[in-house]
Amino acid sequence: MKKSNFLVRLLSVATLCSCLSFSAFAGEITSGAAKHEPTTEQLITMVEHNAELKAMLVESIEQTTKINPDRVTNPVRTLEEYYNFIDWAAKAMPWSIIPNIPWSSLYDQIDQSLDYFYFVNDQPIAGLKGKGYYNNSLQYHEPYRTWLINFTKEWGLYLSKEGSWNDAYYKKALEDDRFGLNKGWYEDPSNWKTFNDFFARYLKSPDQRPIAAPTDQSIIASPADSKPQGVWRIDKESNIVAKKGVVIKSGVFKSVAALVGEGSAYKHAFAGGTLTHTFLDVNDYHRYHFPLEGIIKEVRTIQSDDAVGGYLTWDPGTKKYMLDANTPGWQNIETRGCVIIDTPKYGVVALLPIGMSQVCSVNFEKGVKVGTTVKKGDMLGYFLFGGSDFVMLFQKKVDFNLTAPKESSGAFKHLLMGQEYGRVTIRR
Repeated sequence: MKKSNFLVRLLSVATLCSCLSFSAFAGEITSGAAKHEPTTEQLITMVEHNAELKAMLVESIEQTTKINPDRVTNPVRTLEEYYNFIDWAAKAMPWSIIPNIPWSSLYDQIDQSLDYFYFVNDQPIAGLKGKGYYNNSLQYHEPYRTWLINFTKEWGLYLSKEGSWNDAYYKKALEDDRFGLNKGWYEDPSNWKTFNDFFARYLKSPDQRPIAAPTDQSIIASPADSKPQGVWRIDKESNIVAKKGVVIKSGVFKSVAALVGEGSAYKHAFAGGTLTHTFLDVNDYHRYHFPLEGIIKEVRTIQSDDAVGGYLTWDPGTKKYMLDANTPGWQNIETRGCVIIDTPKYGVVALLPIGMSQVCSVNFEKGVKVGTTVKKGDMLGYFLFGGSDFVMLFQKKVDFNLTAPKESSGAFKHLLMGQEYGRVTIRR
């Protein structure tokens, strides 16, 4: 799945100041007199006391330079420049992680900024080959892995503080039709005091997302504004079956039991069943809802990596970073929620909101508790900043058919939350 990229035009005074600040810190690289952010100081201490880690980080940076030598879209060349880049990224708005980027739309600026951050961190390192990581890159390797998780959490807190959103930013989002702010869907923008208020915005009213056939439980509603990615079979050993010749690496990344979580009573309940997943892009409505009715049996959050969610590449033709996150398996390494519901007719169903890239939290509504009966379309929870994924698992006795319409390319069309996603029948 090709994920496009997104953010602003850098026309506001705040963004202009950010550009000037980046130029200033670039100058500090040569002077060596910069005072670093606390998160950067932690990184420096860790790297300078670990020769192997230092060599790997240098190798990663050097590889990005060979792949994309353009200074505008790849501003880091040395370890010292990377430290200063982390200073910048710790307080940057999501559209200006790459300063002075050439794309005009808010969506492209955010998307490219996020992709670049992980492009630096997702380069394959020779010394990490054979470690069993999803990709043999530093983002999966300790102690760098833990530092990256903590960095993202701190940045998420920053984006939840007042001052991370203002009228100029609102106007930028309004100008990009892909955010849908001009469609009358959402609550009063005066409610948005922080970037994450905007990102996790509420609908103006439930009728802005009608629920398909609310009383017909054979029709599965889309759990979110998102783009379906397909359907995969689960074998009798609870492993995802490779599709169209694509090999899902190692037992860890194809295991549905691992995805559901070792602490679940239902980790093997989906052997012989079906997996489907759907991708939320950064411009989407980021609250997710129940796709069918049932009684909640489990509610858990599985804390794991802060990683890219797939593989990142640089396309020299379009001069853009591209994310391939179509094949399932990467979800097993991400922080995720898992809600098991027992449906009246179709057995238990697992609902898994997946955090990816710089989504630093997967959140449930207060009323989502074991024993609660929920209806199709009821609110389940929300993501904070970043792109995201939503996995649904059905049991062996259920035939699931993904009925979302397709584009001429064969890819599934983008759905709004509540639209028909698929249909289920009892297997005969």
